[in-house]
Amino acid sequence: MGMNQTPASERIHISFFGKRNAGKSSIINAITGQDLAIVSDVKGTTTDPVYKTMELLPLGPVMIIDTPGIDDEGELGALRVKKSFQVLNKTDIAVLVTDIHIGKTRCEEELILRFQEKNIPWILVYNKTDLASETEAFSTADSIKSNSDTFAASGESASPASSESGKTNEIYVSAKTGRGIHELKEMLASLKPEETHKYPLIADLIAPEDLVLLVVPIDKAAPKGRLILPQQQTIRAVLEKGALSLVVRDTELKSTLESFRNHGITPKLVITDSQVFSKVSKDTPDTVPLTSFSILFARYKGDLATVVQGAAALDNIQDNDKILIAEGCTHHRQCDDIGTVKIPNWIRSYTKKEPEFVFTSGTEFPDDLKDYKLVVHCGGCMLNEREMKYRIACCQDQNVPVTNYGILIARVTGILKRSLEPFPDIYKLI
Repeated sequence: MGMNQTPASERIHISFFGKRNAGKSSIINAITGQDLAIVSDVKGTTTDPVYKTMELLPLGPVMIIDTPGIDDEGELGALRVKKSFQVLNKTDIAVLVTDIHIGKTRCEEELILRFQEKNIPWILVYNKTDLASETEAFSTADSIKSNSDTFAASGESASPASSESGKTNEIYVSAKTGRGIHELKEMLASLKPEETHKYPLIADLIAPEDLVLLVVPIDKAAPKGRLILPQQQTIRAVLEKGALSLVVRDTELKSTLESFRNHGITPKLVITDSQVFSKVSKDTPDTVPLTSFSILFARYKGDLATVVQGAAALDNIQDNDKILIAEGCTHHRQCDDIGTVKIPNWIRSYTKKEPEFVFTSGTEFPDDLKDYKLVVHCGGCMLNEREMKYRIACCQDQNVPVTNYGILIARVTGILKRSLEPFPDIYKLI
């Protein structure tokens, strides 16, 4: 991600679903005015979810997601459909595309039920109107009503004509001629999600002109020539508040703080990379509040109280217990990788046990967690809020404790209470 780009995790995620050859990719190209998606008459051209960041007026920064057909067949097709359903966990607005000649079948109705269960705003798009006469369109509409009546008679229910806001959310378009595309974009804009973050990233912890010290270790695992996303976003949040940010390496922290003290300057807050939590805690006076990027992100887009309480499960870990270590992104793993090497070593050292570790990354997050004694998740900087909260909810629903990297490291190094002092409502839980 470039320094001037909106992070993918902060973009509105608009996902396009539908059967093979319904015209999902053509609709995407028509909406964006670009050839973002491959279009073909061959069924199943889109075999994996395709992600594209862009600016889409009047919505602004968005993530467009094109998914495989939900009617794909065979063993491989079932895996593709599963990938499509996984996309729902990060979807802010769902666009369901169907061929006007076929209309809304049980397949679409069942997907609408999934949208409703997950509280995802949705639009049903009848595509290929350029190929249908008015008589055929009316006939299709009657067929749609008949399919809906049949579905309702089965004892299941979906809202075929309106979303939870009561607005109609079905539209007839032609990706080929452009008919209805402008109106579709306006409908998308009307479904723009409101701000859902319970807490800002840092704005409520600092005041204008406060000094915030960010500790960033530079080692072989650090990306050359750039700061990682949590550091970038935190710096931006400090600037937006009108406060001052100073970035230092952990090796210069102690001398920097001594220089400040000699000039009568006290930082409002020190924020550190979790991997150097212990060293930074020793070098930072007790009078200066200290926390980590990972903890800030747990509060911003997850559930800080839940992951703090989940860390207590470490005290009950036994030999051969299964622990899931999950990361929201994929990256080249170094020989001293934090997820696959450092976290397991910290856990072994703290518990004096030999648990079994399972690792996942990117979009892979198990539906079935019942065999795990603990889930340890990364800070989730690459995941949007909806998906991060979905993963936490999966753990809660199956009574599996969940924590994150920063909380776990703070606990095993004995500085959890200190790292939570900036958050009085959470501090009282431990």
